[in-house]
Amino acid sequence: MYRILLVDDEILVRDAIRENIDWEGMECELVGDCENGQQAAAFVQEHEVDIVLTDICMPYMDGMELSHFLHDNYPDIVIVIFSGFGEFEYAKKAIQYNVSEYMLKPITAMELRKVIENMKEQVDKKRNEKQKLEDLTKTSQDYRKNVLVIRSKAIEELVSCTRDVDESLSELKNMGIVLDAPSYRVAVFDMDLYSELYYVDVEKRQESALMAFVLFNVSDEIVTKEHAGVAYQEGSSRVCILFAGNRTREFAEKIKSICEEIRKQVKEVIGIEASIGIGSWVRKPEELCLSYALAQKGIQCRYLLGGNLLMDMEEQKTNKNLSIQEDLRDFATAIKIGDREEVERCLQKMENEIKGALVDKSRACIYLQQIIRVAGNVCERVAADVDSIAGQREELLHRVTEQKTFQQAMELVRKYTYSVYNELQTVNCSNGKRQAAMAIDYIQNNYMNPDLSLNSICSYLNISTSHFSTIFKDMTGETFVEVLTRVRMEKAKELLENTTLKNYEIAEKVGFSDPHYFGISFKKMTGRTPTEYARERRR
Repeated sequence: MYRILLVDDEILVRDAIRENIDWEGMECELVGDCENGQQAAAFVQEHEVDIVLTDICMPYMDGMELSHFLHDNYPDIVIVIFSGFGEFEYAKKAIQYNVSEYMLKPITAMELRKVIENMKEQVDKKRNEKQKLEDLTKTSQDYRKNVLVIRSKAIEELVSCTRDVDESLSELKNMGIVLDAPSYRVAVFDMDLYSELYYVDVEKRQESALMAFVLFNVSDEIVTKEHAGVAYQEGSSRVCILFAGNRTREFAEKIKSICEEIRKQVKEVIGIEASIGIGSWVRKPEELCLSYALAQKGIQCRYLLGGNLLMDMEEQKTNKNLSIQEDLRDFATAIKIGDREEVERCLQKMENEIKGALVDKSRACIYLQQIIRVAGNVCERVAADVDSIAGQREELLHRVTEQKTFQQAMELVRKYTYSVYNELQTVNCSNGKRQAAMAIDYIQNNYMNPDLSLNSICSYLNISTSHFSTIFKDMTGETFVEVLTRVRMEKAKELLENTTLKNYEIAEKVGFSDPHYFGISFKKMTGRTPTEYARERRR
């Protein structure tokens, strides 16, 4: 029997649906009817429901809000939405809440019967999946009592070097596993769906243990058949393989072939993609932790390159000394002169270089933050509301680190870059703003010159000092001296934070010929002496 809940704020509609459907003949039971989403939400908390038929426009809690609630709290309930013509496109947005069907009012009894029959099939599918998961749970519980758990634990301790190697080898020998091969490699398998690429709640963590059991069975069967090594579970969610054999090209290719076959079969059996990191060759069991660490690094490349990876780390050539400073200069110039194609070329080049270097997430985020800062600095040079621009930039710098993948973070960077680009294009339509922008750019490039003055900038722009002072103040909200001092102080902060230069050396680098005057100016702007600031910020 299929339990159905009807939700509509019009009593005549509810009565018509109740009376015109042969519920018993369709093996259904109308367990209740509610006049708004709020009542329906309370009802499903007290009664079992398989299908919810709901209107979209209702007081207190509408159909979209109800769908959201059911999606988050009762994912097994199948949802059908009724909507008027004007609400139909809006209703379709409920796809994010796994709404199964949308029906356009008015609804005939025949149409509703047909939809209910289709929804019964979906209920059956969900019931079967739930039963399958319960069966897997039972199988997994039985499996944990097996000796394979002990074996996996012993191999994991050996590979991660968390136990004396001789003790681990002795225990494994008692289990019939003798490690006397000339060479070894470790491969780590991690299912993408349960990784850091996605939000993993408690239910998914429990499910991941069951799916890892399937992954282990597939891996163990194939590796054993190929006489290539031994598979083991790492914790409750990952599976690893300790390959053992001769270090030859043929065996290396065999390892990759085995990993590909495991990934293929797991995809066919449970529909989940896995990423694989294959570590370096080592000669002794006590060196296995080195191969394991490199395999782990291969898995971490998922942040940069996305899921479904097979990373043979012996084949990867990375640039550990990657620098994008030259690219950043080209990037800033392209934004300033309004060359959109060059802006995109620079972004794409930097993206490819970061990916190619296979850096970890923290380092990748540092590079992205450098790009954001450069774009923001270009924008600040012509923006009247500097504090607002800086605030937006700081928020973005934080958001970039929160993204699950490099691609998502890069999209934020691109969006910000083009917002800056468009802002500058608008600004450049104004001659006064353009001259102010050129002046600030000149300051940015020459702040270290102690002789930089209002006269030198006006000579560069070929403009009178009085006219320049007026338009500069109007465009930026600051005087020339205020901007020059701010730029010099910001550069001084960077040097105080990131170098061990003496105060007098920093003063000279930011355009102060008198170190004492530099110290007075710095404290006036920041409230701290350079020494106090450096002590707080240096790591």
